[in-house]
Amino acid sequence: MHCDRGTNFVGAERELRESLSKLSDASIQRTLLSRGIDWSFNPPQASHFGGIWERQIRTIRKVFNATMTEQTLSDDGLLTLMCEIEAITNSRPLTTVSNDCYDLTPLMPNHLLTLQGATGVVGTFKQDDTYCKRRWRHIQYLADLFWTRWKREYLSNLQIRHKWNKEGRNLRKNDVVIIADETTPRCHWSLGRVEDVKTGSDGLVGSAIVRCGKSLVNRPISKLVLLCENNA
Repeated sequence: MHCDRGTNFVGAERELRESLSKLSDASIQRTLLSRGIDWSFNPPQASHFGGIWERQIRTIRKVFNATMTEQTLSDDGLLTLMCEIEAITNSRPLTTVSNDCYDLTPLMPNHLLTLQGATGVVGTFKQDDTYCKRRWRHIQYLADLFWTRWKREYLSNLQIRHKWNKEGRNLRKNDVVIIADETTPRCHWSLGRVEDVKTGSDGLVGSAIVRCGKSLVNRPISKLVLLCENNA
């Protein structure tokens, strides 16, 4: 496990190591120690060693700070909003789990953490509790605002934007892509499989026909983010 030197991580690693060393059964102790978690800490004040996960943390922090500008929340409200943000960021698709062209259900961090897909907190209130309803709607507004801004930043990070000194990989038939769509509900992503590509006079792909569910859509490559390559 790789992480930074946050005091919570360092303390957790020490407690786990001490707990394993105190096991009375020698055989169990040897087995657990031999298969124990090897914690690898970054050097102090070197967050750039974290690479991709530190980039994600910076993106989340940037969007969160922008969302919370001139906002005042109670402790409970802030905790609820952080739970919503946790569900949003852990709903991002990692890869597909099926070869069926009509089933593009993605594997996401939520599946690994909670054994569920997109999750959300459901508000239940007493009929006359207008104050809680008003606070809940405010949190949902902030969560929707975070979702819209973070999704835009996240998809932008996934797209390769290096200086075009050399030709990159074109989209190909059967590639699985994320379709940038501002209308998708919170924690949901539009995934599709490339059915056909359209090239320009320079031989580079400019747009693609994508199967999204049972429908076909035509999108420019600026609105498509490659998720899984077709290596066939």
